[in-house]
Amino acid sequence: MSSFVQLAAVAVLVLAASSCKHSVPENVAATVNGHVITYQDLEKQYQLQFSSADRPAPPTLSNGLDKTSDDQTLTQKMEVLRVMIDNQIMLQRAEKLGLMATDGDVDARLAELKAPFTQEEFLRQLAARHMSVDDLKVQLRQDLSIQKLFNKEVTSKISITDGEIRDFYLANQARFSFPEPQIHMSQIVVTPHPDSNVHNLKNDKAQTEEEARRKIEMLQARVHQGEDFGMLAQNYSEDPTAANSGDLGFVRESALEQASPELRKALAAMTPGQVTPVIHTQEGYRILKVISREPAGQREFENPRVQQDIRETLMNRKEQLLRSAYYEVARDEAQVANYLAQAVVQRDKK
Repeated sequence: MSSFVQLAAVAVLVLAASSCKHSVPENVAATVNGHVITYQDLEKQYQLQFSSADRPAPPTLSNGLDKTSDDQTLTQKMEVLRVMIDNQIMLQRAEKLGLMATDGDVDARLAELKAPFTQEEFLRQLAARHMSVDDLKVQLRQDLSIQKLFNKEVTSKISITDGEIRDFYLANQARFSFPEPQIHMSQIVVTPHPDSNVHNLKNDKAQTEEEARRKIEMLQARVHQGEDFGMLAQNYSEDPTAANSGDLGFVRESALEQASPELRKALAAMTPGQVTPVIHTQEGYRILKVISREPAGQREFENPRVQQDIRETLMNRKEQLLRSAYYEVARDEAQVANYLAQAVVQRDKK
């Protein structure tokens, strides 16, 4: 072996040894393709989702582990960080494809959200979520950019044929036969009881009555601000319907006789598209959305609404599958370092 090759080999070994000793970057929770997510960024997002106005956040150390962190808090923070990492991966893809939301896009969406409220009411809604207008604009730019990405990379690639629609109808005719008037509804459910079998995409579960109340109020505010009800249900609802965007299907009017007077009264006055106030029940809290009202009888295939309902059902199924696959591929292709997870592992080794 020549002296040059020997020197090169030694240099490689020295660099490898020094990199092994390299300490975790100060105040960095994670990196995504070189983009830094700081612990301040993480703490801010965590407080947006889990903080209470009357309960200040504990002091956070540079490695993200404060002296009073319990396992539940760290689990929540790691989940928030995972979502932040996924969002950053998608934002980088959107930027690479020239799909970032413009200032005009953000301003237009902000105007839509503000429209139902007075200025004071709108600011009060933001305060309930511990957000400023600037915080909301940042979130809107991120959400709109990611939505543009999915529209191009996922939704635009989905096609539903007439044959698929007819096949679905023939295989599910009983679904379209109503012996009595029915209401098509979806729901978001939050319960105060600890449960390891969480059904939503974000593995988000309220553990106490206070957490459940704060969580449902946060979700109610987001619904009123125009966020998609089905996506919120998928991400945060705490019952099995979360997997299907909270869809309860068609509920017979007679079945509502067993519901609480408060719920029956709210539903009786609602039209398709409307959402109930937060309803407190024995199992916790829920918000219901009326999708449609259907009279008794068989809904024939020739009915345009039947075909549209089937098309939307099949679209949602395909989109959910393709989105999940797209996320997995994007994660595999990204270079991610999760320093909070490393810190937790090191802490538990001590």
